[in-house]
Amino acid sequence: MTFKFLKEDLSASLVVFLVAVPLCLGIAVASGASPLSGLIAGLVGGIVVGSISGSQLSVSGPAAGLTAIVLDAITSLPTFNAFLLAVVIAGIIQFLLGSFKAGVIGYYFPTAVIKGMLSAIGLILILKQIPHALGDDKDYEGDSSFIQFDDQNTFTEIVMAIQNPAMGAVIITLVALALLILFDSQFFKRFSIFKIIPPALLAVLSGVGLNSLFAAYKPEWALQDLHLVSIPTSEDLSGLWAQFSFPDWSHFSNPDIYVIAITIALVASIETLLSIEAADKLDPKKRITPANRELQAQGVGNMLSGILGGLPVTAVIVRSSANVSSGAQTKLSAIFHGIWIVLSIIFLADIMNLIPLSALAAVLLMVGYKLVKPSLVKSMYKKGLNQFIPFIVTIVAILLTDLLIGIGIGMVVMVFYILKSNFISAVHFENLGENKILIRLNKDVSFLNKALILDHLEKVHSGAEVTLDARRAEFIDMDIQEVIDDFVQSAPERDIKIDYRPFIQH
Repeated sequence: MTFKFLKEDLSASLVVFLVAVPLCLGIAVASGASPLSGLIAGLVGGIVVGSISGSQLSVSGPAAGLTAIVLDAITSLPTFNAFLLAVVIAGIIQFLLGSFKAGVIGYYFPTAVIKGMLSAIGLILILKQIPHALGDDKDYEGDSSFIQFDDQNTFTEIVMAIQNPAMGAVIITLVALALLILFDSQFFKRFSIFKIIPPALLAVLSGVGLNSLFAAYKPEWALQDLHLVSIPTSEDLSGLWAQFSFPDWSHFSNPDIYVIAITIALVASIETLLSIEAADKLDPKKRITPANRELQAQGVGNMLSGILGGLPVTAVIVRSSANVSSGAQTKLSAIFHGIWIVLSIIFLADIMNLIPLSALAAVLLMVGYKLVKPSLVKSMYKKGLNQFIPFIVTIVAILLTDLLIGIGIGMVVMVFYILKSNFISAVHFENLGENKILIRLNKDVSFLNKALILDHLEKVHSGAEVTLDARRAEFIDMDIQEVIDDFVQSAPERDIKIDYRPFIQH
């Protein structure tokens, strides 16, 4: 760990902290847990996972992708304390997965699908933050599903918000956005103060100031309660400690605990591997995160989060992308963001509860835009349809379903194009003129190529001279070898002269 980039990491950590707090709180409430459980997961994800992880830029905390699983687990188990035991066991499973090198599966996600995931997250951020920017805060921060808990969907929620905007929230959003765009310009970047104080912090402070002015001079525009950050408060540390929950070890023999633990471990591990792969793509220095070490770090984090009464943690792309776009250089940013969460719980709750969600919406809108810039879509299109279509399908699938289902659909489409590419390139058929024909087998020739090869061989007419070259192949399926053998054997009867250069087993 290096302190060489302390200034940049501290600045970025404040932005991640401002983004993380409402997400931790919103995900906790949506999961049927106390707000404190979400904050505990956030601080553990920052300090503990951030310290152990080999990733320099990813940030961990409670994930929206686990919300439905956690809600179902909390309601189905006898007590919340029993659920915490499942989180601890899930952490042990994750640590074992990392120890047995299961993280290698993270390297098999194609670039087109990962970039599609990043763009989809950017679009979702923009679409989901529009209602908050307009003052419609009924839906919790961090909800990324197309179909929401209130039976609305992403688009109907926007329509409803447009029909009844809160003027105070709209003004705060516009001012915060203007400041973010202004301070991100090359002109303001020349001033050293904007390298120390992150523009996102100034945007949030402007929201607090404007809302205070509204309360004093235009009360009907002032934002309160539902429209503000809401961190649980306590008058002293003993009162705060009383809000903590701990695992109930007496449920150790309950089989339901293990079903839930395995589910959490597997889903959290997949989401983590996807997120670190995406964070590595965003990293300007293109550093590679050791996947197995990451699973071990997440395992330790979940064990500790469960022991302290927190929700399950994963690496999360929204906080990670905010970290990258804010100029973070090392893991110190993630660690410090966890420290800020601790300080906010103990000392800063009253101040944090003054922050309008519309100001934070402006910050997340900018993060979303940076993830889905038109230049990225254009660059993917230039790479050809075999890359562009899986990229677009992944975006649409994630937007209309959720992260894991969308990734699965994107992977299926990508595999189709890989098979199609191999299918086309595996067999080369060329008419050389003067009754001379070349058939060359390349790379891997499987049963999928059988129909194509049979079609080519049937077109060979009597009197032709055929060169059948299989030396470049690395693998030939038994079905294909039988077709070739039959053709070679029957060639003299069909008055076909054949120069057969057989496959050489490597």
